[in-house]
Amino acid sequence: MTTSDNPLLQPWTTPYAIAPFERVRPEHFEPALEATMAEHRSELAAIANDSATPDFENTIAALDRSGRALARVESLLNNLTNAATSPELQAVDRRVQPKLAAHHHATRTDAALFAKIDAVYARREALGLDPESLRLLERVHLDFVRTGARLPVEARARLAEIAEQKATLFTQFEQNVLADESAYALVLSTEDDLAGLPPFLRDAASTAAKERGIEGKWAITLSRSLIVPFLTYSERRALREEAFRAWISRGEAEGPTDNRRLAREILALRAEQAKLHGYSHFAQYALVDRMAREPARALELLQKVWGPARARALSERDALLEEARALGHTHNIEPWDWRFFAEKVRRRRYELDESELKAYFTLDRMIDAMFDCASKLFGLRFERRSDIVAYHPDVRVYEVFARDGSAVGLFLSDNFARPSKMGGAWMSEHRLQSRNGGETLPIIANHNNFAKGSSTLLSLDDVKTLFHEFGHGLHGLLSNVRYRRLSGTNVLKDFVELPSQLFEHWIEQPSVLRQHARHQETGEPIPEALVARAQRARKFNQGFETVEYTACALLDLALHSREDAGGVDITAFEREELARIEMPEGMVLRHRLPHFAHLFSGDSYAAGYYVYLWAEVLDADGFDAFVEAGDIFDPAIAERLLRYVYSAGNTLEPGAAYRAFRGRDPVVAPLLAKRGLLEERESATS
Repeated sequence: MTTSDNPLLQPWTTPYAIAPFERVRPEHFEPALEATMAEHRSELAAIANDSATPDFENTIAALDRSGRALARVESLLNNLTNAATSPELQAVDRRVQPKLAAHHHATRTDAALFAKIDAVYARREALGLDPESLRLLERVHLDFVRTGARLPVEARARLAEIAEQKATLFTQFEQNVLADESAYALVLSTEDDLAGLPPFLRDAASTAAKERGIEGKWAITLSRSLIVPFLTYSERRALREEAFRAWISRGEAEGPTDNRRLAREILALRAEQAKLHGYSHFAQYALVDRMAREPARALELLQKVWGPARARALSERDALLEEARALGHTHNIEPWDWRFFAEKVRRRRYELDESELKAYFTLDRMIDAMFDCASKLFGLRFERRSDIVAYHPDVRVYEVFARDGSAVGLFLSDNFARPSKMGGAWMSEHRLQSRNGGETLPIIANHNNFAKGSSTLLSLDDVKTLFHEFGHGLHGLLSNVRYRRLSGTNVLKDFVELPSQLFEHWIEQPSVLRQHARHQETGEPIPEALVARAQRARKFNQGFETVEYTACALLDLALHSREDAGGVDITAFEREELARIEMPEGMVLRHRLPHFAHLFSGDSYAAGYYVYLWAEVLDADGFDAFVEAGDIFDPAIAERLLRYVYSAGNTLEPGAAYRAFRGRDPVVAPLLAKRGLLEERESATS
């Protein structure tokens, strides 16, 4: 294949130089990656072999400018394999990921290149660098050290092998989960099967069936936006159990999609990697470059929350059991019962029917709501660009403008579940913002997996997910830095969730709900009484929500703190660890280990699933700044939030960035109050 035949190796003349999706085919990627990796190696060789004395501009800034062509192709591949994959593309992905891992490892352990970086780093105090340039120098040097640039040749060679092996395993793990999710559907054929299901869920299940070629019936898939409401409303307990067991057993069945062996191999490689770097276990290695710094600090936070959350969950279970008995049920509360009876308790206590609430949350209006909040906070304007072709017809493309009318970037909104798309919700970057080597505007995508219906209605949890991912999206779009390595979400993992979780707060505010939550049929605004009931119910079932998350974080930290992690039977470990922390009966993990993609489809969240809770301390305390000001869009606070959090990327140390925004260090009490756990903490310590 020649360059002229391959759109990935040609200039992209599309608006904002977005990928020409309609021209790209799976067979284009391998030759394009080979060519751009070779180009990147040449760029790095030129830096390493430069006869001039190494300085910031010819070494560090030049390094940041290198690899743009490779990044363009690699990010496109990663985005498509997650959001619009195919068997052909998956096969390509399996072949190229080990090569990419080897390439990136080699670039960060190149002795000649590191010698130049190290020389500049040794003179950093005498160079008179501005704070952003100094931050880049420090981060680049640390990147190379943590990859193994200072280790002996034999250790570097073994780390290179580990990187390649992990890349293969990560790709297979992720593809196995997708295969299990895509293969399953609980087909509902009769009215009896549909007992208890509200109209919005019947509509979505009908659409899911049609998408799978099943006419005249309904299908419950393992997409969270279908399985969770099914477990909430279905009166058919046996069907709830069947669907629930399929949901929690992804990646665990004997056969080609069994992830248990892959997870053990990944854990063994991580343990070896940590030891080669001089650490006892992977958690120590991973947390050195996090705000927490060490596993003990992350564990301390988790334990502060676990006790009160568990106590609340136990009292919630008692209430569910009482409700079940009142309705004539004699069985215990099993995991497939929890959401069902929780909804009945919610209706009785708060006169709040989730399906009644859902009628006011259409997807289109909630997208308008998040755009409006971004406009009021940061002055952004979003214009639909129907002329820009994306990778799937469901994807909407928006051009984003600043308050002064200047272009900010492109935003891709991809909201519906489909068999070719990874489950869950995430933000991705097709291109990072930077100014090193010319102005580069970001192209940012948000991905959700909402069930598609004739009128897509969202639960309040769905809406919070929409806002959460858009918070990440804003972090990428609003980035205003010079260097690509420091751009957008390239921050420490226990800080990256702050912009996303903080943005969730706005959709819970009565003024935002009154303006944007309107009935799907009448267009009438949500009644004040319904808003009040929703506000009162906000802390309902928070014991359950907190326990199912915190248990995952505790499990992750315990697993990666083992020196013998590679020899662990993950199913047995999961069972024994949950018994040790006294997981309440009737509850399970939000993510069981055989399908825990956060941990086993990459290293980013390994030993770091706690970061959501760490960031929640920051977001709960941070939103209180607006509450204290008496204005949820206070201009002065919004300006500090933009300057020090959303636009700063990794140009500031995270703790310093938060203090610059908030004026002080964060406190934990707002988190506990937000989740309704403050009383439990006080009673537990009194």
